[in-house]
Amino acid sequence: MILIRYVACDKEGIMSLAKKSVLTILLVLVADQVFKIWVKTHMVIGQEIPVFDHWFLLHFIENNGMAFGMELAGKTGKIILSLFRIIALVAIGWYIRYLIRHKAPSGLVVAVSLVFAGALGNIIDSAFYGLIFDDSYFHVARLFPKDGGYASFLHGRVVDMLYFPLIKSTFPHWVPFWGGQEFIFFRPVFNLSDSSITVGVAIILLFYRKFFKQNDPAQIEDNGLNGDKEELKS
Repeated sequence: MILIRYVACDKEGIMSLAKKSVLTILLVLVADQVFKIWVKTHMVIGQEIPVFDHWFLLHFIENNGMAFGMELAGKTGKIILSLFRIIALVAIGWYIRYLIRHKAPSGLVVAVSLVFAGALGNIIDSAFYGLIFDDSYFHVARLFPKDGGYASFLHGRVVDMLYFPLIKSTFPHWVPFWGGQEFIFFRPVFNLSDSSITVGVAIILLFYRKFFKQNDPAQIEDNGLNGDKEELKS
């Protein structure tokens, strides 16, 4: 009876973690892709829509590269980046499976799932947006255009739109290199996938000791043995 109860609880714990992971990934992916498709089909490159006064704008740009508008130039660079993303995504997916099977803390599973969802969201842009959309320059992009998309597989551009220019000022003239130039914080334009990756990594860093102390195999084994002893006593 003790063994049956232990196996049942074990399966329930694994299923619960798996559901949390899948739900997290689906929520981020759906929100990210719905938002990006709306931007692509309602805005042109460079267009801005104020959301909250001057400090939160929808500012539509596209980039060929990494998070927060950073780029890796050239077609070769694009392919390298896309392949790296796919390999990283597979590795993260394997790690999530490992965490679930070893009943890691739910916060850690959710955090890594956020990173996975963000990476997958940007891969979808790179892989498919060039095939299903035409360009967004000077006109709103069309979904599934008759003449085909603007790029081949894995050569699409990532859609960014979230812009928070919280502080706008000018560097003093005595500042080397940047003296007299405009200063904006926060300058990068990003998307929900970037945010998901950032939040996931931040959670892991903030709760690193808690997550990995709780996930220590020796401690788990000790806890399991103690639990079995309590069951036998009862």
